[in-house]
Amino acid sequence: MDVQTLRAEAFKALHERDGAFVIPNPWDAGSARLLASLGFEALATTSAGLAFSLGRPDAEGALTLEETLGNARAIVDATPLPVAADLENGFGDLPQHCAQAIQRAAEAGLVGGSIEDASGLGEAPIYDFELAVARVRAAVQAARGLPFPFTLCARAENLLHGRQDLDDTIKRLQAYAEAGADVLYAPGLRSVDEIRAVVQAVAPKPVNVLMGMAGVPLSVNQLQDLGVKRISVGSSLARAALAALQRAAVEIREQGTFAYGEQALPFAQLNDLFRR
Repeated sequence: MDVQTLRAEAFKALHERDGAFVIPNPWDAGSARLLASLGFEALATTSAGLAFSLGRPDAEGALTLEETLGNARAIVDATPLPVAADLENGFGDLPQHCAQAIQRAAEAGLVGGSIEDASGLGEAPIYDFELAVARVRAAVQAARGLPFPFTLCARAENLLHGRQDLDDTIKRLQAYAEAGADVLYAPGLRSVDEIRAVVQAVAPKPVNVLMGMAGVPLSVNQLQDLGVKRISVGSSLARAALAALQRAAVEIREQGTFAYGEQALPFAQLNDLFRR
């Protein structure tokens, strides 16, 4: 097998084995190498992490497919781990845009990716149900046409866009599962009851749950006990890094001190990591 197929098979196997696994979200090659050095088994890109690193907002069409895949390619090349991509809404409204995004993702070395049902439009932030399902179906068809098992994750974005409608979210996830999605994901689930309801509604398909949100203290073990298969952290690692930068800069600006350096990773440690 070639390298991409080996990574794809390893990624698929993570979703089929017992228990849950954490798939952290690096925003560049350096953060990917750091995470890989800590023993994680797979990585996923983050559209928000990339957007923030470029000084742009997320979820407003500020990133192009080319920029997203360029960033993903750098992350793929940085480690031997399987990498899945946050492909947002497929960078277009139509089903064929989703299919093209999957095909381009595979060409970039990715072995998985997500398609969401958020439109990026303020007045109508979520695609109509039938169009949303057609978009997932097109992405599935493109994934199945690849020469390796591309793991497709379908995302229902209601909860991130002020639509606190769990019934509609579950209806969408069930339809995406029936359309052939390999993994189901509703970012914004915050309670045990919500997570349990989603897991049970789409079983036996694996469910991804987003962690790293303020006020959601659930652990890996608790999520595993609820039947969650995959745990991602979205932009939270990038936001944590930016928070550390802000604290250090505020200390310099307001106090004129440099105590933040005591908490910084040693130069030699990072240099050695990135030399390997």
